[in-house]
Amino acid sequence: MSQAQDSYFIGVDTGGTYTDAAVIAARDHRVIASAKAITTKGDLAIGVTEAITKAVASLPMGLKPEDISLVSVSTTLATNAVVEGHGSAVGVILSGFDAAMAERTGIGKAFPGMPVEMIAGGHDHNGDERVALDAAALETALERIGGKCDAFAVASAFAVRNPAHEHRIRETITGRTGKPVTLSTELSSSLDAPRRALTAALNARLISRISLLIEAVGRAMASLKIVCPLMIVKGDGTLALAETVAKRPIETVLSGPAASLVGARWLSGLDDFIMSDMGGTTTDLGILKGGRPQVSEEGAEVGGWRTMVKAIDVRTIGLGGDSEIHFEANGTLTVGPGRIVPVALIAQRFPEVLAMLDSDIADTEGGSMHGRFVVQPFGATGAMTASGLSAREKEILDLVTGRPKPVRKVAVSSGAQRALAALKRKGLVQICGFTPSDAAHVLGLQDNWSKPAAEKAAQLLVRFREMKMPSPERVKIFCEEVWSDVVRLTGRAILDTALGQKTGGDALLDAACSGRGGIGLARIGFSPSVPVVAVGGPVRIYYGEVGRRLAAEVVFPDFCDVANAVGAATGVVSRNVVITVEGDGSGLFRLHGPQGTQSLGSGAAALAEGEKLARQTALKAVAEMGAGRAEVKVSVAKSYLPDAVDDNGLLKAEITAEAIGRPDTR
Repeated sequence: MSQAQDSYFIGVDTGGTYTDAAVIAARDHRVIASAKAITTKGDLAIGVTEAITKAVASLPMGLKPEDISLVSVSTTLATNAVVEGHGSAVGVILSGFDAAMAERTGIGKAFPGMPVEMIAGGHDHNGDERVALDAAALETALERIGGKCDAFAVASAFAVRNPAHEHRIRETITGRTGKPVTLSTELSSSLDAPRRALTAALNARLISRISLLIEAVGRAMASLKIVCPLMIVKGDGTLALAETVAKRPIETVLSGPAASLVGARWLSGLDDFIMSDMGGTTTDLGILKGGRPQVSEEGAEVGGWRTMVKAIDVRTIGLGGDSEIHFEANGTLTVGPGRIVPVALIAQRFPEVLAMLDSDIADTEGGSMHGRFVVQPFGATGAMTASGLSAREKEILDLVTGRPKPVRKVAVSSGAQRALAALKRKGLVQICGFTPSDAAHVLGLQDNWSKPAAEKAAQLLVRFREMKMPSPERVKIFCEEVWSDVVRLTGRAILDTALGQKTGGDALLDAACSGRGGIGLARIGFSPSVPVVAVGGPVRIYYGEVGRRLAAEVVFPDFCDVANAVGAATGVVSRNVVITVEGDGSGLFRLHGPQGTQSLGSGAAALAEGEKLARQTALKAVAEMGAGRAEVKVSVAKSYLPDAVDDNGLLKAEITAEAIGRPDTR
């Protein structure tokens, strides 16, 4: 076969700091090229195009765009947006909820100020209408909140038994506002209406972000003349066509770590390991046992909120190369959990930052804002605009441009500082400051950005902490402290994962992870019983020492720095469908499926119809998500009445159909 006839898959991962690309040769399944580019949050297409272009440029001569048969993307955008509190302004419509149910959604705590409107409606457990939908109340609610919202989330009581009210509410909202609407039943088949409502609200907040990513990758593919399917990695590690994911972006929560786990297995060849993936914003940890990832049956937990989205069971913590370094009131060093742009990176892109740092050093009054800068998201063009901003936030946003400015000159009052923090949470500005990546530059462990800027920023932080200008030795000791604390926190996260629980401030574990190795006269050591596969850009800087402190086997597979992108290019398309059959003891059997409820006169007929419906729905779902020929496995869990002799004594059955297929690259 000639080179021109070979087929290639491109995997792309858009992280908080870097966008990675990896090219996989489909014929012999090997990584043949990889590249990195800075993630340009202002216009994601810039970073995506650069990463793909760099990767493709290193491929053999004669490769043509038509040789690329699949582009697949994993992303931490949804996860980071949830963790950092970013997202669209969302209005929530709850039908058939009382005050207690609305409280149990957790929406008020998760998103203070998010408008939640309760209207009459909803169904009962059998799918029969309990209360008529109050169309007039819905119209009134939309008059109140419609202009303040960019998207809507809808949940109705027992909608999984009958989604009619959710569909009617969406029709009204779409007709009145034209804005996107998320229905809870399109995300989960669980009866737990409050959690379905929270999941729908999270989804609605993310639609615009994932849509921007899909549009950006599409523009990048067009500019490179690549014409092939575009797929997105979901949180369970499987793939779906981009246009399908655009409506259900919550399913991409934990997409990045899921792709990392798939990529870590593919690159390492191991079937049993702990994966630890360190990026710029987070560290994600997961377990592979017997070649299969652990999947959370309760739903993905991100940012402290439990969703109903099926996802690989991973732990995500705010620890990365770009975690913000700051001090507690007593001078104790703290790493993260928030992310900022490293000073070394911003100075490498904008050399004038060096002069600004010198100016901060010359200002002997010191201050916590010295060495900190604000800039528009990379790739942004022109003035930034957004709805729902306060007057002070608009005033501050107008001062921020595409070139960095000292924070102390933009936010000169406490009110201005609060406004700037709000703009950062909304993703409209980037704050730049000292991070572990800067400490690594000072120590000579990293050299891709500006070491002089990192050194100056470290001087400013130590001066603020110690109230005097430090010697070069004190700066070095401080940077070693930062590096060591990142190692300690990483070790704790790995041990927590190995133990299967969050252990909090356990002194024994901390002694092992800090490198002390003992307390008093007692030696202390903890080691995971399986290898740790380390992936992500910064891991080689920290994980050698992590392995030493934990006496753990740490594996750095080839291309470990782009494992997410590799995982994105090597996934499969999969979908589970659950159909429920319930008998009432009188010979009537209700079959509850995606389209509502139907009644049948025998248990055998209900089971046969349920299995047929589950199989058809699963196959249709994977076809819509971009699978070619798929296989279906069906399992049935039954429970019977005490005196049952056959399926006519059926009390309840859950029929699960799982369809799996490879992406259709024709």
